[in-house]
Amino acid sequence: MNNLKKWLFKGKTLLLIGPRQVGKTTLVKTLLAENEGTLFLDGDDSEVRELLSKNNKKLLERIIGVAKMVFIDEAQRINHIGLTAKIIHDNFKEVQLILSGSSVLDLNQAVSESLTGRKITFHLYPLSYKELSLKHNFLEMKEDLENRILFGNYPDIVVQKGNEKLLLKELTESYLYKDILALSNIKKPEILHKLVQALAYQIGSEVSLNEMANLLGISKETVASYIELLEKAFVIFSVRSFSRNLRNEIKANQKIYFYDTGVRNAVINNFNPIQLRNDKGALWENYVIAERIKFNHYRNHFYQFYFWRTTEQQEIDWIEESDGQLSAFEFKWQNAAKAKLTKTFANAYPNHSFKAIDKENYWEFVM
Repeated sequence: MNNLKKWLFKGKTLLLIGPRQVGKTTLVKTLLAENEGTLFLDGDDSEVRELLSKNNKKLLERIIGVAKMVFIDEAQRINHIGLTAKIIHDNFKEVQLILSGSSVLDLNQAVSESLTGRKITFHLYPLSYKELSLKHNFLEMKEDLENRILFGNYPDIVVQKGNEKLLLKELTESYLYKDILALSNIKKPEILHKLVQALAYQIGSEVSLNEMANLLGISKETVASYIELLEKAFVIFSVRSFSRNLRNEIKANQKIYFYDTGVRNAVINNFNPIQLRNDKGALWENYVIAERIKFNHYRNHFYQFYFWRTTEQQEIDWIEESDGQLSAFEFKWQNAAKAKLTKTFANAYPNHSFKAIDKENYWEFVM
């Protein structure tokens, strides 16, 4: 909220993007309630979509009226929204325009082309550890850790304890692929669902596009395009391999994680307790990495992130690179003190730091 507030009336259109049900509308409605002369326009409303797609300055003047702050929700559903936003930005200088979208499949591209130099983009994720810690003390956060790993951090899931499985089922079946299917020419949605399931089983492991293609009976290129769509819809994110100096470093592979571990567990319908799971290491790795991404993004920490592995199976879970400095991290559910940095990496990249993260010290890594 504070990051959003500091850019109000600074001559920029504000673009807020993130998955559905993550709280974008609630956030901006709270902001609108704190100000006078506001206008809320719902892109899911067919009449609103029709009016805003006309790109008519006089019509927009009538719609905006005396409002000084205009919020267009689910703006990706409006045809030519980029041009509409540009007309408002250029002709109504006293108006603060805010757009929200539940994917970057269409909205970000259209707005980027029309609002070059005119916009500031904010990404909103499921609730972060820091946000949850504002409502709960340290001991409560520690006691709730397993629930957050199993059920994730979507606001509705966090608030409605006891109904997590039902709500996650609704989320994954009704919203997870909604924008992908609406904005993309996918002829077999069942293949998309099977791909998401396959990726869910492979978190923490390197993903082979060829293997996925053979498994699903589609081309490698189709697999790659579906993965790209899932990334743009904030379902998953990919991590590339790090390589610079060594001939035996893996250079072209990727790992794929879910932005929310609750969504991941819902996709494969597995909510077993951590101690009973054979995937707890990979699940823990996914959870901590997703929280780290939120941490760095919300604090404007700019860095490149990777994993590292050699053909001899030496590996590092997570590497961050910023200003020539490498920070390496290993993730263990427990007993992280036993984790050691491989000498191969340490000798090849002397300008590094190393830390092992487990359930006892993870909070230092994510807030």
